[in-house]
Amino acid sequence: MANKRIDEATGTETVGHEWDGIEELDTPMPRWWLWTFYATIFWALVYVILYPAWPLIEKGTEGVLGWTSRGELAQDLALEGERKAPILAALAHVPIERLPADSVRMRAAIAGGRAAFKVNCVQCHGDGAAGFKGYPNLNDDDWLWGGDLKAIEQTLLHGIRQPGDDATHASLMPAFGRDGIFTPQQIDQVAGHVLSFTGKARSTAEGAQLYADNCAACHGPAGEGNRLFGAPKLADAIWLYGGSRAEVEQQISAPRHGVMPSWQGRLDPVTIKMLAAYVHSLGGGEDFVDNAAEAEAPDAQP
Repeated sequence: MANKRIDEATGTETVGHEWDGIEELDTPMPRWWLWTFYATIFWALVYVILYPAWPLIEKGTEGVLGWTSRGELAQDLALEGERKAPILAALAHVPIERLPADSVRMRAAIAGGRAAFKVNCVQCHGDGAAGFKGYPNLNDDDWLWGGDLKAIEQTLLHGIRQPGDDATHASLMPAFGRDGIFTPQQIDQVAGHVLSFTGKARSTAEGAQLYADNCAACHGPAGEGNRLFGAPKLADAIWLYGGSRAEVEQQISAPRHGVMPSWQGRLDPVTIKMLAAYVHSLGGGEDFVDNAAEAEAPDAQP
């Protein structure tokens, strides 16, 4: 304090210390900056009183206004729910196989299904539903269990190989190599016959006979597949686990069996219906065939 003095050149008091002949002036803050600083303090005090501010052990202070971001979100969700309620109610009363006849409801179902797909399905089938190795591509027309709206809804409801669901799709392919049913040479012969369906290999008489005796019952004599068992079609270029000879041999020797969860109980019935509509719209959806109605209809006259 004793070293403080008034600087003659500026008329400003020094702070009282000096280094190498250089002294620091005690220049006061600009008035506008000082009043801005005071205003921020006042604003902070008002904010603490009005809004949630201080975290406590179980929750934060609520503020006299009672506003929270969670409360605002809940209000927005409630308003959105009210807006969607008539649409969802209308979808709930339309059998899924009749949706294509109502273009307005079908568009609404596809839009809702697209949103639900991004939340629940992209983890396995990808954002564009193109799938990955072991996870089916939903854009093509190769279906293991059926590709019409009703069949897709059934798959979503009960899943594939879902434990505890008696209506789930379930089938198992024997492990021909691991269980000692085929020798390595026989596996190679069967793989060659399977690949011959698409011209990727030449079949042998032994391979054709082994296929006819062990594989045709599920996959069909010409590799056309069988949706009753979820047996994939082998006479096209679409492969779930890979179409090279080594990959086909691996699947014959020790098959992998995909699983998909049952979505009933996880999602409401209308959301499942919308998901089915969206998947059906991706490009590979098939027309619904009412087999019961066809059976009751009189024979067509020539």
